[in-house]
Formats: sequence, C-alpha cells, structure tokens
Amino acid sequence: MRKFKTRITELLGIEHPILSGGMQWLSRAELVAAVANAGGIGFMTAESFETPEDLRAEIKKVRSLTDRPFGVNLSMIPEFGLPERTLKFCDVICEEGVAVIETAGRSPEPLMPQLKENGIKVIHKLTSVRHALSAQRLGVDAVTLVGFGSGGHVGNDNVASFVLIPKAVAALDIPVIAGGAICNGKGFLGALAMGAEAVLMGTAFMMTQECPVHQNIKERLVETSETDTTLLLTTIKNPVRCIKNKLADECLAIEEKGATLEEIINTVAGGKGQVAYHSGDPDAAPISCGQIAGLIAEIKTVQEVIDNIISEAAELLDRLNGLAVV
Repeated sequence: MRKFKTRITELLGIEHPILSGGMQWLSRAELVAAVANAGGIGFMTAESFETPEDLRAEIKKVRSLTDRPFGVNLSMIPEFGLPERTLKFCDVICEEGVAVIETAGRSPEPLMPQLKENGIKVIHKLTSVRHALSAQRLGVDAVTLVGFGSGGHVGNDNVASFVLIPKAVAALDIPVIAGGAICNGKGFLGALAMGAEAVLMGTAFMMTQECPVHQNIKERLVETSETDTTLLLTTIKNPVRCIKNKLADECLAIEEKGATLEEIINTVAGGKGQVAYHSGDPDAAPISCGQIAGLIAEIKTVQEVIDNIISEAAELLDRLNGLAVV
C-alpha cells in the first residue's frame, strides 16, 4: 500500500496521516486502539470519564490493545473557565506519558508549560484562522481546522473547508490538519491538495464496527443524508451540528421562542447523549453528525475505512498525474 508521508506522520510517528477525533462517550479504548493498529491515531475523550483515575485506567487499557501512539482529547468548555477537574485530567495525561493531546473549547495556554515540560505534542482544534494564529504563538505543534460541514461544534464563522484550509495553510508555519466532511480517498486527497498534512474524522469513525455506539444509532446514521443535519445552540453562539431528530426539533422550538441558556442546556444536556448512545434510541438525544454521513452507506471496520481511504487516494493521484500534460 502506498504511504503518504507528511509533517504529521513524522511528528506523531504514525503510518497514515489520518486522525480519529475525540468523541465524547464513544472514543474509548477499543476504538482508539483500532485506529492506532490500522496506522492512524485516535484520541480518547477525557470528558467521557467521571474521574481522572477512570481516565488513567482507560489509558492503560489502550496500551493493552496496541503498542502504537494514541492521544487524549481534553476539551475545555469556554463558559466555565478551567475547572480543577481539567487540571487533574492533565496531570494524568502527563504522568502516563501520553504521546499527544488534542485540545479544544478554549485556549490551551494555561496547560502549555506542563504539557511541554513533559514532552507531549499539542494539537489545538478550532474553527478560525485568527484563533489558529494565536495557538501557533502559544507553541502548539499543529492545529486542526474544522469546517462548517463537520459534526459537533462548528464555530460561528460558517466557513467551508475548501476556503478555511488553504487560508490556514497560507497563514501558518505549523502543520494544518483538515477536519470535517472527509470519509474517503477523495476527501483525503483533496485535503492534502489544499495543503493540509493530515485529516481528522469523527462521523466516519462513529460509523464503524468498533465504535461502541448502539447499532440502532449506526443504522440511523447510515440513513442520514447530507441534508438531514441541523445546527443547535445557535442562539447561545455555540452551534452544534446534529442529525435531525425529535430532541433536535424540541431544542430548535424552544430556541425560536427565546429560551434562556439554562432552559436550552437542560433540554440537550444531563447525560442524554450517553444514555441514547447505549440504549439505542436515536430520538432521545442530540446526536452529533457531519454532513459527510450522506456519503457513507455501510458500517465497516476501522481497518477497512483507513485502507480504503489510502488505496482510493493513491488511485486518484495516479489518475490526476495522468491528466497532466507537459
């Protein structure tokens, strides 16, 4: 199989420049290890665990399943500052010698001295070039730019990846990772053509056999088209792309009526996602999903997803090279 060597594969010591983004409740040891064993790198989500010691146990579990690099996602909710819990999670990450951390939500500046002192690579995930420039000044090793069509939090700029990625590449010196709207070799090669040095995928890995989400949810995602997603929480300026379902309709209805922050959060939060992911009720919670779901027609293994991306990209590259006329 052809290999695509980039600054990200060199930085992280991985075979393929493909990252599995941290998905709360879902990015557990089995999925993270499967991505690592297939040649990419996966990020478990610290916020999925009740205590720092639970995170430590899951890190050890990943190491029992793979000897390849993996990472931890540490999301810091902007509205609530930097809680003690986040700092304790960071302590565990450093103590366990995790190779790389994916930060998101707010600036990683308070954590940078500790992370750098422990030799941990830092990839900051964001949605705008201006914030990427700030992250670069802080000393992060790479940034992930998430386009408007991605699942989960998409930011407030509403910029498509085909604009966002080349602008970021032109403005930054550190490697840029393309996030959102990628699930196959076409998207992968397109991201590299725009200057990205890796891709980050969420929805594509959510729809794999190794993902611990209930089969009913996976089947609902397979049925989801590119027009079957919607943005929640826009009235509180924290838009989240989810599938259209009963819970999403309820949230949109109260937002339209001018609901308070507390009312909105009570509608979508409270552990509903965790319950729905494991019970299999696709209407009981906001289910993060990118528009790319419209291109995914079956549930594959993680190995199949990554192998198919690399082989398709290699074939496309050969075809494009054949089109070039000297």
